[in-house]
Amino acid sequence: MSKPVVENAPIFDPSKDLKNFPDLYKYFDEYDATDSKGRYLHWSQLKWRVPKGEAEVIWKAVKFKRMTQMKHLPLRDERGLPFSYCTPHSMEAMLHQVVKLAGGNVGAIDEDSASDRLQSRFLVSSLIMEEAITSAQLEGASTTREAAKKMLEEDREPVDEDERMILNNYLLLKYAESIKSDDLSIDQILEFHRIATLGTTENNVCPGEFRTDNEIYVEDGDGNIAHQPPDFKLVHDRLINLCEFANVDHSGLDGNDFIAPVVKAIILHFMIGYEHPFRDGNGRTARAIFYWYMLKCEYNLFKYVSISKLLREKPKDYGLSFMYSERDQNDLTYFIYFQLEIILSAFQELEKYLNEKAIEFQKIAEVLDKTKWGNLLNFIQKDLVKKAVKEPGRIFTAKEISSSYSIAQNTARSYLNRLVELKLFLSSKDGKTIMYIAPSDITSKLNSK
Repeated sequence: MSKPVVENAPIFDPSKDLKNFPDLYKYFDEYDATDSKGRYLHWSQLKWRVPKGEAEVIWKAVKFKRMTQMKHLPLRDERGLPFSYCTPHSMEAMLHQVVKLAGGNVGAIDEDSASDRLQSRFLVSSLIMEEAITSAQLEGASTTREAAKKMLEEDREPVDEDERMILNNYLLLKYAESIKSDDLSIDQILEFHRIATLGTTENNVCPGEFRTDNEIYVEDGDGNIAHQPPDFKLVHDRLINLCEFANVDHSGLDGNDFIAPVVKAIILHFMIGYEHPFRDGNGRTARAIFYWYMLKCEYNLFKYVSISKLLREKPKDYGLSFMYSERDQNDLTYFIYFQLEIILSAFQELEKYLNEKAIEFQKIAEVLDKTKWGNLLNFIQKDLVKKAVKEPGRIFTAKEISSSYSIAQNTARSYLNRLVELKLFLSSKDGKTIMYIAPSDITSKLNSK
């Protein structure tokens, strides 16, 4: 095996290190919990940025600054050492941004007049599909995004294990939203996992069952053991403690401790990864619990953001954030910073997506307004015409439209039948199923009227 990517940080022990307080104090003006750019550096990163002969004492000075802000959690590792975190100024600024963005609605992200209609009609379904796909790709699924989205939109059965994983993730996120008012329990965690892994065989996974041995570990990408989860015999009791933490009121009111909801959701994400209670599917389960907690705290905009898409683009940084935390006295601040960066980037992606969708819709609406159909179509019908223009020959079904726009199948069927009556769509029967087809000449038809 090669040298570990992340070495253990020098231990800061107040009972010993503060005996030489004057040696630390002389560095206090120059060094803080974060560097001049607001970065929360691990020992592996900091030691190269400071004078070599003074690196360790500077690290101890930085650790002292961090320890004065540290909040200890009622969660411990297998050795009994507590997990903790702090919120330096740069993190507080990021949390402020998340609160501003995530507590509102889509209209707060994108000012276009179509935003609220986009939100209420199809954004939820569309973006949950996006998260389901990228979450599966993060875990190794190789199906293309286009093929996977078509499967979800058409509500057809998966043809292989990769598609099954994507469908499971989609159902997992829908389930997380459906139980957002419930407390977290062992049964809920097992159900999250069961949904995530049903019908898959990776690592001999048993859906909805904890691992029954210790023959599992996380590698760092270079063949080294990055993390050895706690003994499988402890999993049940440790997750009971995690559920108790999840369900405790941390609003800061009535004298209880305050933990920002997004920080608490990130901690839950980390702890499922740390405990690694299942043979496979731990990442998908952890991300679903993150979403569950954010929706529970009424951060409704999290329904629309895909964190997995960005985690997939930064797998090395994702892994490092875990290792930095575990190899610096269980300091979760590294992982929290990384996740906050991912979340804020996800909101930027959402803004871009909304702009694109609003422009697409506006273009087709303007074209339709100049035709005899302009005042005869509702929002969903106009959006279906937009999809038809983008993909002539595409087949739609009432079941698909019902799922995509969260409307009853009878309503979907009436919308589609109206498009046929207006000669914008064609229809054909396949057994008992009526198929609605985007004609190849739909663009020229719109431009000629």
